[in-house]
Amino acid sequence: MTLLVVEDEPGITAFVQQGLEAAGYPVATATDGWTGLELAQREDVRLVVLDLGLPGLTGDKVLERIRQLRPDLPVILLTARDSVADRVAGLEAGADDYVVKPFSFSELLARVRARLRQPTQTTSTVLVAGDLELDVLARRARTGGREVELSTREFALLEVLMRNPGHVLSRPQLLDRVWGYDFDGASNVVEVYVGHLRRKLGADRIETVRGAGYRLEA
Repeated sequence: MTLLVVEDEPGITAFVQQGLEAAGYPVATATDGWTGLELAQREDVRLVVLDLGLPGLTGDKVLERIRQLRPDLPVILLTARDSVADRVAGLEAGADDYVVKPFSFSELLARVRARLRQPTQTTSTVLVAGDLELDVLARRARTGGREVELSTREFALLEVLMRNPGHVLSRPQLLDRVWGYDFDGASNVVEVYVGHLRRKLGADRIETVRGAGYRLEA
């Protein structure tokens, strides 16, 4: 298992590499987007720490390509872009977590460990609930025989709900599993995306359990 750090600032690269290696992780590094993308395709790479401001191929484009080639590879963005809009854009583009510079290495390490603890889904690649079908590998959703266009986060939210049919998932649980545990707890992002899914899949597909959370109705 190798962790990949794609960062063009030598001081930050060395700092992160030394810290991860001291924690027992083998580390590969890249200083530009094209090299980072090439290394990310290696089978032994289990997680990527990715800067957005990269020369050659920008971090945004690297993330986009990774999601096409290895949709389940955890990616943590490490960037100076600190606005809420930037965070939302990064997570919506498919990042699993978002760390803003300057940062504490202990926090970054905790986030790395949290992502590596999450089990890789090796079964149930096609999820079914009533007439709703979600193909996890092909990244396709169908309901009533028609294909439905979903954004990256809409797909991730629906996948979490469909892997827990009939179970109530709380707002904090959904924030953790879909947006990462660091996401702004005061945000109404869960409500917004549940609304998106209801408009696309049917208003009665996802039930609101008052004071508890949300439940997918089969």
